[in-house]
Amino acid sequence: MAYIKSRKHAVARTLPPHALTTAATATLMAIAAPALAQTSGGTLGEVKVEATTDIYKADTSASPKFTQPLVDTPQTVQIIKKEILQEQGAGTLMEALRNTPGITMQLGENGNSSQGDAFQMRGFSTQTSTFLDGIRDLGAITRDTFNLEQIEVVKGPAGADIGRGGASGYINQITKLPSLENGFSGTVGLGTASKLRTTADFNRKLGETSAIRLNVMAQDSGVDGRDYVENKGYGIAPSIAFGLNTPTRLYLYSYHVRNDNVPDGGIPTIGMPGFYNATGVINSGARVRRDNFYGSVNDYEKSEADMFTAKIEHDLGAGTTITNVSRYGKTKWDRVTTGVNTGGAGIVAVDPADPSTWTVNRNRQRTDQVNEILANQTNLRSDFDLGGIKHSLSAGVEFLYERQKALSFSATGISNPAANLYNPNPNDNLGIPYGTGAYSDGSTTTAALYAFDTLKFNEQWLLNGGLRFEHYNTKLNGATVVTAGNAAQYPGVAVGALGADNRSDSDNLISWKIGTVYKPASNGSIYAAYATSYTPPGSGNFVLSSSTTSADSPALDPQKTTNLELGTKWELLDKKLTLNGAIFRTENDKQVTYDSLSATYFQTGKTRVQGIELSVVGEIARGWQVMAGIAKMQTRQLNQISNTGVVTDAVRWSPDLTATLWTTYAVGGWTFGGGARHVSEQKRVITAGAALATQPMPSIPSYWVADAMASYAVNRNLTIRFNVNNIFDEEYIQTLNNGGTRMTLGAPRSAFLSATYAF
Repeated sequence: MAYIKSRKHAVARTLPPHALTTAATATLMAIAAPALAQTSGGTLGEVKVEATTDIYKADTSASPKFTQPLVDTPQTVQIIKKEILQEQGAGTLMEALRNTPGITMQLGENGNSSQGDAFQMRGFSTQTSTFLDGIRDLGAITRDTFNLEQIEVVKGPAGADIGRGGASGYINQITKLPSLENGFSGTVGLGTASKLRTTADFNRKLGETSAIRLNVMAQDSGVDGRDYVENKGYGIAPSIAFGLNTPTRLYLYSYHVRNDNVPDGGIPTIGMPGFYNATGVINSGARVRRDNFYGSVNDYEKSEADMFTAKIEHDLGAGTTITNVSRYGKTKWDRVTTGVNTGGAGIVAVDPADPSTWTVNRNRQRTDQVNEILANQTNLRSDFDLGGIKHSLSAGVEFLYERQKALSFSATGISNPAANLYNPNPNDNLGIPYGTGAYSDGSTTTAALYAFDTLKFNEQWLLNGGLRFEHYNTKLNGATVVTAGNAAQYPGVAVGALGADNRSDSDNLISWKIGTVYKPASNGSIYAAYATSYTPPGSGNFVLSSSTTSADSPALDPQKTTNLELGTKWELLDKKLTLNGAIFRTENDKQVTYDSLSATYFQTGKTRVQGIELSVVGEIARGWQVMAGIAKMQTRQLNQISNTGVVTDAVRWSPDLTATLWTTYAVGGWTFGGGARHVSEQKRVITAGAALATQPMPSIPSYWVADAMASYAVNRNLTIRFNVNNIFDEEYIQTLNNGGTRMTLGAPRSAFLSATYAF
């Protein structure tokens, strides 16, 4: 059997169109030369040279659980390739996800609890549904893109794919791996806010069947529009491969990132349209400067992420491959940050007539958290005929151990001085929260079996199905400081002492999906799909609650999510451009709600999200690439009633309309590009009948942001690129805390100049 060398993980090179054409022509002539030398008096026929231009468009997923090309996959899947990330200068996962509609960023609770990458998709939190090469990626960290080949955004309940959680889908990051090509690509960039970032990608062939690859990153930068906030870090990702282009291939790779940042606690929302405070003079107060820093020069955020992976692939023959992946990962997160609270008495008008004397309350929080994961996944992929029906089977077994330990801290007894509202002093002496001895140490072990199969009855009809059975066991071993308010939960323990938190929950989950695909033409499909997923107690952070009204109570059943999706996908313009469209309806059931007649809590609450999503990706014309999407969404909560009679009828931070666009055009050695993204109003206040005029910042207003890029290929090795983000200097709220008193503004107009050298 002959093995074809894959270029999937080739080191990125930037070549102008004329260089591609010249290289292709030279290669063709070299191949044809021996035949021409043997031809006398002949006439050379027409020769056509076509360069591959699938820069944005991906035909297949890197996940073995998708058994068909994307055009025949009955689900919304978007792939963001590394070429787009490089063009946009997107260095983090959060920046990369701006390319997909239906995703919004989150800030957290009334404190400063936003941890790492925090976002939600199609109305549900997706923070804990982030994966790396198909294995759950834990940790409250900001993920970097320097070692990613592509990012796959899979939408709709995905219990069959990933197991517990995944109520609205998941994010799968694909790692760069070695290939049998010698190459180097390095980028150095300088930007506004003293931004400095450099990355390098080195691949070296060691022999006929082995290679090494090294990706590195270093950055040291401020944050546009913010004083004192800093992002500093470095990363290294070495890998080695053996047996390339042979039936048995072994990949050993690891990932190590260190960050030492000054975190951003945000700014008060006073003076913003929609701000409200019961004190009249404060309610009419002016806005603060966007660059005001209310934290301390001693605030810090340190994180460490280490991951080790071994992957072995073996071709059994007859279209069958078996793969085993083993991984150990650990992340550490240590942070002290300062936030503000402008609600209630948070702002004090010392002299109502002199705003320069006004002060704002600030509080410090401390976090110390460790996450670990140990995983082993074995997958069998096979194509075969059975009973006259073609099958594409992917089946496997998965074992996971996940753990999160977090220490608890208190600021009781620490009296931090209030900050001057309009002129805060970051050099004020602020106390650091101290450890109480309380902690939570939770873990989940999972054993799962799964299988996916596509039955191809003929050229028009396909049936796709997936099934996952898993057994999970979640355990919490922790301790809580007993107070007068929770003393009843810890009988016999004195107030002020530590009460033991030892709880567990285990169950069996069966998730499935099924989709029917009709192909009216070879380049298109129409499909209908149905999928389920389950979210058991403690699914997000392994913390099981003693409260019977909490979704994390082990006494409750797992929440169930179902999804119905109807869609169509078409490859046009010689299959260089893909158009996708889908309508969907997702319903999450078994949420806790209160029945006033029986004065009892029941799991009858629901969240319903329905909408339509359209996208286009690929080459419109020679040199013209595009990736665009739009999502129209309606969210509702049903039967959501508290014991005080409060009815919740909407979903927080779920805009009705989101849209993204990125497009580039290459001519000669130049490439010009740009894009825009739109997010409509995001509700904060979701209580039915609430008087919005007396609610602080009831929503985040809608906004448009536009970006631009230009690059020039100086030669076949060197490319200069210039990015301008938020070119119209639009001021908008990017994230708002749940209380509406604290916000972060989107970055103002900023610029980044980079040079990429590749050979």
